[in-house]
Amino acid sequence: MTPHLTSGPTSGPTPGSTTSPSIETFDVVVVGGGPAGATAADDLARQGRRVLLLDRAGRIKPCGGAIPPRLMRDFAIPESLLAARAHSARMVSPADVRVDIPIEGGFVGMVDREHFDEWLRVRAASHGAVRRSGRFERLERDADGTALIHYRAAASDDAGRDGAPASVRARAVIGADGARSAVAQQAIPGAERPACVFAYHEIIATPDALPAGYDPTRCDVVYRGSLSPDFYGWVFPHGQTLSIGTGSADKGFSLRGAVATLRADAGLTHARTLRREGAPLPMKPLRRWDNGRDVVLAGDAAGVVAPASGEGIYYAMVSGRHAATAVAALLEGAAPRCLAQARKLFMREHGRVFWVLGLMQRFWYGSDKRRERFVSICKDRDVQQLTFDAYMNKRLVRARPMAHVRIFFKDMAHLLGLARV
Repeated sequence: MTPHLTSGPTSGPTPGSTTSPSIETFDVVVVGGGPAGATAADDLARQGRRVLLLDRAGRIKPCGGAIPPRLMRDFAIPESLLAARAHSARMVSPADVRVDIPIEGGFVGMVDREHFDEWLRVRAASHGAVRRSGRFERLERDADGTALIHYRAAASDDAGRDGAPASVRARAVIGADGARSAVAQQAIPGAERPACVFAYHEIIATPDALPAGYDPTRCDVVYRGSLSPDFYGWVFPHGQTLSIGTGSADKGFSLRGAVATLRADAGLTHARTLRREGAPLPMKPLRRWDNGRDVVLAGDAAGVVAPASGEGIYYAMVSGRHAATAVAALLEGAAPRCLAQARKLFMREHGRVFWVLGLMQRFWYGSDKRRERFVSICKDRDVQQLTFDAYMNKRLVRARPMAHVRIFFKDMAHLLGLARV
């Protein structure tokens, strides 16, 4: 059995390993080419670092595809990449109470991950990152202690024959290879079994004859235990296509059955199905993102999917940027403990939001009775305004203290059953 990468900063070389002058050496190998990995690779390539971006071909993550304006500003995403613009959200309760929330003064961008992720990878390559398609297999140590990355090259990869094994060396490694990250499991203490939920969606062609009430600028979010016992179902417009999906941590729950019900309710049963995709999603950020030596995590591998909302693209890209910043410092000669800054910076910026959303999901998504009250709360204009302020700008808004006070007392009335639903 091949030994795994040793995680300690003082670990020596793997017994029996050797240094081969024919093996390519990179400053950084980024494993995973989703938003987190592609962002990290792009940032480091722009700095002139020799970067390898290793990604599995043909893998598309199930995702509603919503991105806030702040993401577009912070990461220079052109509007031409948007498949649609959402100007409102509809919250649907278990009893089919519908609350429409306008997005005042802006919009939420909708992207198709098949095209969005590839655009990010192409951008990284345009700034000098080397792209290869392949499946990561294991991490070892070369004779001098440098990380040795073994992968199985894809059929179309020039670095190896069809399915041939290949290896490269790296001064640093960024693991952005998803919720069940092989990099994390081999390199990061405590990351062997992260808690996950499973998401599933179907991409369908927007039918020529639109169902009654369909709005191509509205995202529908349906809170009903039959569609998810602990999350929600969604119908998100993507221009010529739609994403219809749900998620749950209940292993016995039929996600495909729930999506079939959601499609029927939306009048989309007979629409043409283009893709079906499923994947595990992390439930909370890992306690540790680095090995104290030369490996750091980002994106789903680090656990940065927001509770309650399930939003992951923005947080993945932020974590990728922080991972790149930490690795850049390491390459400049900083002590390996600098890698811990990636998690510290992320949690300083977004830890409170994740905590609040986690509490909200655990309480309000616990039963249909509570979901009914949750949707009722969403009728409130103060709640709507503060929610979208927080979503669009990615921070908890403190500029309207009286609105927070009003929301507190309204929430208490709902919790005590004193408010009408």
